[in-house]
Amino acid sequence: MQVIRNATLADGRVRDVRVDGERVDAVGEDLDGETLVDATGKRLLPGMIDVHVHFRQPGFSHKETWASGSRSAAAGGVTTVVDQPNTDPPTVTGAAFDEKAAFAAESVVDWGINGGVTADWDPESLFDRPLFALGEVFLADSTGEMGIEADLFEAACERAADEDVVVTVHAEDADLFADAARDRDDADAWSAYRTPEAEETAVERAVAVGNDADATIHIAHTSTPEGVDAAKAGGATCEATPHHLFLSREDLDDLGTFGRMNPPLRSEARREALFERLADGRVDVVATDHAPHTREEKDASVWDAPSGVPGVETALPLLVQAASEGRLSFERVRDVTAANPAAVFGLPRKGRVEAGADADLVLVDPDHSTEIRGDRLHSACDWTPFEGLGGVFPELTMVRGTVVWDGESVADGDGENVRA
Repeated sequence: MQVIRNATLADGRVRDVRVDGERVDAVGEDLDGETLVDATGKRLLPGMIDVHVHFRQPGFSHKETWASGSRSAAAGGVTTVVDQPNTDPPTVTGAAFDEKAAFAAESVVDWGINGGVTADWDPESLFDRPLFALGEVFLADSTGEMGIEADLFEAACERAADEDVVVTVHAEDADLFADAARDRDDADAWSAYRTPEAEETAVERAVAVGNDADATIHIAHTSTPEGVDAAKAGGATCEATPHHLFLSREDLDDLGTFGRMNPPLRSEARREALFERLADGRVDVVATDHAPHTREEKDASVWDAPSGVPGVETALPLLVQAASEGRLSFERVRDVTAANPAAVFGLPRKGRVEAGADADLVLVDPDHSTEIRGDRLHSACDWTPFEGLGGVFPELTMVRGTVVWDGESVADGDGENVRA
């Protein structure tokens, strides 16, 4: 048995953590066992559960693969990822699930696969698989090919309730997009077009439909304080992304179309209000919406560039940096990245540093901040919207007792489907 000694946990306790095989065997003082690392002065956190990534396979492997995306996850302290359904083919049938699962077998970290909802979905075969959740279900989203009409959304919520499966909703009401912004060509036009009101209204509607169906609704990438408040008022959980927490429309002069995503960046005032809700507990989960594209694809007009930014490797480092600066507590970092995702999506062995839990562990030195650089990251996408910001990267990442990141290189891992 191996022991991580003198580690400071998220709540400030200094403890030894002993690992036996894939599980945490004990958390205590002066534990017997072989010393894996002396963690004096460092923080030991449960591995991040990123419930919103786009690893692009099948269909778009030039952007990312399960191998490259999961290596990036491991280097950033993410030990479980959940992939979204808008690949090619979209994950809306059992056969499409099986095809994606074959690619996911290359993952270094543990994983789940969300099923999607389109006019072509086959719920009978889809729910016959070890599905993680339904999501990202696109509600009234006019971009892309995954949008569904109200009747199908209601039917999906009803079926998900019957199957006890969470529905993760992309909530934007395209009827409230500002068409006048289409006449502009500056980088901020995308934010002007996809209005905050479009999010708030769609969140309210999604929660109302979910409640009528007795479904569990989780709002993806909530980008506004109004969206968070609407989700909480309706009894839903919600997630926020690092880009909406750490970037705003004020950054678009530098980012250009590399800052285009859905929902878009918001005003600095809204970013600050969203971060307040992260710090005080109203935001339940931080998830990255890791959605990489090549530089060549992003280097286009604001109306032609694809939406999405990478983020799986930088999310936890940004949050630990914020905690080391006193902007939020380490307990909040633990909760929004691990404990809460595990609770919302029903992963009883994940998200905690306790005896009997999976040994998904991340060791960080809060005093060792480094500059985020895209060319140092492990994604197939060699850029980041967080270029130049400070981050505290892991010195060690462990997935079910196996060290997959030692601070310098990613080792081979054996990621598993958390629903299998």
